[in-house]
Amino acid sequence: MFKLRDYQIELSIKANAILSKYNIVYLLFEVRTGKTLTSLNTAELYGATNVLFITKKKAISSIEHDYNLLKPSYKLTVINNESLHKVNPKGFDLLISDEHHRNGAFPKPNKVTKLIKQKYSKLPMIFLSGTAFPESYSQVYHQFWISASTPFKETNFYRWADDFVTKKDKYLGTHTVVDYSNANYDKIKPIIKPLILTFTQKEAGFETHVNENVLYVEMQKSTYTLCNRLIKDRVIDGRNEVVLADTSVKLQSKLHQMYSGTVKFESGNSKVIDFSKAKFIRDRFESNKIAIFYKFKAELEALQDIFNENLTTDLEEFNSTDKNIALQIVSGREGISLKEADYLVYYNIDFSSVSYWQSRDRLTTMSRKSNDIFWIFSKGGIEEKIYKSVMSKKDYNNKVFKKDYE
Repeated sequence: MFKLRDYQIELSIKANAILSKYNIVYLLFEVRTGKTLTSLNTAELYGATNVLFITKKKAISSIEHDYNLLKPSYKLTVINNESLHKVNPKGFDLLISDEHHRNGAFPKPNKVTKLIKQKYSKLPMIFLSGTAFPESYSQVYHQFWISASTPFKETNFYRWADDFVTKKDKYLGTHTVVDYSNANYDKIKPIIKPLILTFTQKEAGFETHVNENVLYVEMQKSTYTLCNRLIKDRVIDGRNEVVLADTSVKLQSKLHQMYSGTVKFESGNSKVIDFSKAKFIRDRFESNKIAIFYKFKAELEALQDIFNENLTTDLEEFNSTDKNIALQIVSGREGISLKEADYLVYYNIDFSSVSYWQSRDRLTTMSRKSNDIFWIFSKGGIEEKIYKSVMSKKDYNNKVFKKDYE
């Protein structure tokens, strides 16, 4: 018979008390500590009868599995963001928003955030995240604005920013915009503190250490030739396709693709121009079961060509066979476990610190003492610079887990 861990029961009781008092509770738990089960049990304690659970598509089966383990008395509908508009909002008496930091866009809310507020703002809500404010404390506003019970009195982000943000001008080439990212956390903290429940891996008894390794691959000479040509001329005219880098942003994006062996043309078509990374990964980890994160769509094509039948993109197939799995970083970084993998391998790297912190913990379990992850960089490429940039970003989430928060 399935039983919750003692700390999950205790946290559920605390969460229910917060939810009952404020109509919102934010479960800000470090990854792999059991946010989903705690939220589902909180819903049971709260007395919900019909719960809507919003998550990512790849996490749906995992959440349904936890629901079936717990066997609560309420009905559960699990939906991904992209399909939320298809759901009839009537009848739900509680909403759970998974990876809730996705609703933190600013200065304007994203489409899904606006839809949730429009249809469900009056419902009691449970928010879940391991990285609530990954890049700026300004990400806090719309995460609570989504509810009619938001603790902020300001009706929109701009009025909120007047009180909580030190604004400055940001120059973008030919024009200037206002930078709203410098929010004052010390001023925000006492307002949101009563609604937040934190929990760390250390408190849960995890003793996992993440070992990061960087491996370098010599790409084909033709790849370096093309990259150097693009840097010099900002355009490559092919027989049927064109690679254009007429701005610094586009140049960076094209080099990001090309140094890893793929390119997207002006027509929208993509092509694998170098299989060196895919071959290196296959050969280096030949005797291991691995999970591979890729960034660009054509990188999956390269991996599929090299790994053939030894690669899947389906999590259930990965868990039940000896096949390796390939996942796009953004879609695979949250809400799933890759514990069946021996190693986590990054074909490429994303600029997002959310991607970094969330994806690197996909191997973590309470019994696993060490996670080994491998970054595959091209020699002389752009990936190492991106890696250093991501590592140097301020970790806005750390303050939230400091014990003085509680």
